[in-house]
Amino acid sequence: MTHLAHLRTVLWTLVVVAALSATGLYVYANTRPQPTGGLGSGDYQLVTASGTPFTRESLNGSPSLVFFGFTHCPDVCPTTLAEITAWYEALGDEAKDLKAYFVTVDPERDTAEIVGDYVAWTGHVTGVTGSLSEVEKAARAWAVYYEKVPIEGGDYTMDHTASVFLLDAKGDFQGTIAYREDAKVALEKLRKLLG
Repeated sequence: MTHLAHLRTVLWTLVVVAALSATGLYVYANTRPQPTGGLGSGDYQLVTASGTPFTRESLNGSPSLVFFGFTHCPDVCPTTLAEITAWYEALGDEAKDLKAYFVTVDPERDTAEIVGDYVAWTGHVTGVTGSLSEVEKAARAWAVYYEKVPIEGGDYTMDHTASVFLLDAKGDFQGTIAYREDAKVALEKLRKLLG
C-alpha cells in the first residue's frame, strides 16, 4: 500500500506542476507586450520599376505575394518567379486581384530598369528596388536574411531568404510558401488567401 500511496503522491505532484506551468504560460501570453505592427511593418521608402513609390501601405487593398531576391540569382529567384507565374496560370480568374512583388536585396546592381526587365516576362510580378539603406530597412521589417558573398574573380552573389510572403487584402501577414513547395500545397494556401 505504501508503494501505491507514493505513486499517487508523485502523480498528483505532476498534475500540480502541469497546472502551474499552464497558468504561467497563459499569464505570460496575455500580459506580454504585443507588437505594434505585423510582419513587414516599418518606415521604408522603396520604388517600383515604373517609378511608383512602394511602402508598407502599398500592400493594402489587394491580397499580395512578396518575395525578396536579386537579378543575378542563379537558381532560387528564377525558379520562384516561374512558380509564381505557374500559380497565376493555375488560378486563372481567381487570381485577378492578386498582386506580386519582387523586392531586390541587391540594389547596387538592381536599378529600377534592371529589376523591371528581370520580372517583365512573368506578366504578373512588379519589380521593387531602392537605396541600400531603404532596402536594409525593408528587409529588417520583413525579417529577411540577406548577405553579400564574394565569389572568385572579384564578383559577388547574395544569400537570402527564399520564402514567398502571403498578405491578405488588409496587408496582414497570412503565412509563407517555401522555396520549391509542392504546387498543390502552394495553390491551397493561395486559394485560402484569396477566399
